[in-house]
Amino acid sequence: MPPHRRIDVVLDSVKRLQRIGASANLLNLLQKQHPADLAEVFGELSDKDCRGALNLLLDHNSRLAMEALIEYGAEHSAALLADHPADQLAVWLQDLPSDDAVALIDELPDDLSAAVLEQMRSQASGDVENLLEYAEQTAGRIMNPTVFALSEDLTAGEAIGALQGSREVEMVFYLYVVDERRHLVGVVSLRRLLLVATETPLQRIMTTDLISARVDTDQEEVAEHVASYNLLAIPVVDEENKLVGIITVDDVIDIIKDEATEDIYRLAGVSGDEHVFTSARESLRKRLPWLAVNLATATLAAFVVRAFQATIDQVVVLAVLMTIVASMGGNAATQALTVIVRGIALGELTWGNSRKTVFKEALVGLGNGLALGTVGGGVAWLMSGSLVLGLILALAMVINLLVAAIAASVIPISLRAMRIDPALASAVFITTLTDVFGFFTFLGLATLFLGYLEAGA
Repeated sequence: MPPHRRIDVVLDSVKRLQRIGASANLLNLLQKQHPADLAEVFGELSDKDCRGALNLLLDHNSRLAMEALIEYGAEHSAALLADHPADQLAVWLQDLPSDDAVALIDELPDDLSAAVLEQMRSQASGDVENLLEYAEQTAGRIMNPTVFALSEDLTAGEAIGALQGSREVEMVFYLYVVDERRHLVGVVSLRRLLLVATETPLQRIMTTDLISARVDTDQEEVAEHVASYNLLAIPVVDEENKLVGIITVDDVIDIIKDEATEDIYRLAGVSGDEHVFTSARESLRKRLPWLAVNLATATLAAFVVRAFQATIDQVVVLAVLMTIVASMGGNAATQALTVIVRGIALGELTWGNSRKTVFKEALVGLGNGLALGTVGGGVAWLMSGSLVLGLILALAMVINLLVAAIAASVIPISLRAMRIDPALASAVFITTLTDVFGFFTFLGLATLFLGYLEAGA
């Protein structure tokens, strides 16, 4: 059965069992599900039903419930947990990996999160508090501090014995080698360890040229390293190169998803931490400033139109046709901007190779302008009966689409060079630029050739 179909069956069963009050059967069904599937089920239930199913699972299988909440997402899960007492939350959270516990605690109300940390066992609380000291969206904040490490003085046989005696190892595909002061000095793959003679020293088989991340490295850069070098995990070191944690590929997948979501939101002028379940008040607070900026820039475009009021009064059809030039420029700019910003995010586009990209986008803009300008000019000619007006519209579209392509390429690349998030060069600014330039070009050309236009055309 396809996964989505199976989830639908489980969801229908959960709703039916809740409706008839069959708690024992519901619990049995929930406990048979994978945490990721439970997260999907929680997302499809109403708030009341979701809380009911979750509380039932928390009472009888809290570990599975908490693992499902991790998959569900920290913000949504924290909202579901916020009405539970701090001492109970501490019991549930202290059995989670520290990085997952941090993600949930970070989203709880401040007073509740402080009480939870106070209630947690000293060791678990210490790990969580240590992670909370690192800045958000850094390697230190998202790493798991429980990392298996081997002394460089061991042999392969001793290393295998140490591995067999370990508990709850986060990642065993890579075995990290440290010196007596826990400085990271090498890495050995599990496969390599098992294929050599047991008396072989680790120093002979370890790789010293390894990829690591510092605790203050941005999480997006960490994800780029893992993707570029095809890693399953990346070690995290402090400023003294001491091994302090590990980030595994499942965490990197979450990072990539979050960063891509953030870029998409910012391209639309929306805060990167807003979600579909964010409260109306919070969404209003996050969106209003961007819309206010948009209002200011749109007013600038209105002033440009006003400057050509006399021309529009003489050729009224200009008021109808000028929107074509502006809207096409905005759409073309959004296309180019999306490609450029995504290329920057993936590491494909840098300042060094940007000239080729700008030239390519300019050619695309010019080609689109010539093709669409020809069609648009023909439409204007048919509507107004004036060939000159059709030619003016066509020329204005060619110019505006060319400007749109160049601006949508240059602005985000320049922002990136200044270490500013290129997604901030959103459609709010680019579209305004194309509106202003489109109105100015079209109405300016119409004013320049006003004598050739038929009055009232």
